Amino acid sequence: MTQRVYLVILLLCLRLMYPLVTGIFMDKLASKKLCADDDCVYTISLVRAEEDYNAPDCRFINIKKGQLIYVYSKLVKEKESGEFWAGSVYGEEYEDHMGTVGYFPSSLVSEQHVYQEANKTVPTT
Repeated sequence: MTQRVYLVILLLCLRLMYPLVTGIFMDKLASKKLCADDDCVYTISLVRAEEDYNAPDCRFINIKKGQLIYVYSKLVKEKESGEFWAGSVYGEEYEDHMGTVGYFPSSLVSEQHVYQEANKTVPTT
C-alpha cells in the first residue's frame, strides 16, 4: 500500500513539473524583421517613449514615458499582430536596465534620431 502511495505522489509531482521541463510555448510575433545589418546588431535609431509600457512576458521590455531607447530591429507586421520594435533602454538613470534587449510597441515611441536605414530583411528565429 505504501509503495502505491509513493508512486501516485511521484507521478503527481512529475505531472506538475512537466511545464517547467518542456517550457511554455509563446506565439511568434513575426516571421521577418528589418535591420541595418544581417546580424541586427547595429543601431537603427534612437526613440523616446511617449507612454509607459509594462511588458507582458520575457520577450518584451518595460519602458517609461520619456525614456530613450536604442532600436536594433523592426518586426515586419503580419495580419493581426501589432507592430513591434526591438531595442534596449538608454541613459544613466536607467543603468540597471541598460543592455536588456526586448520588444515594445512602435506606436508608443517617437523617433528622435535615425542612424541608418533598416533595409535588410532577416528571418526571425
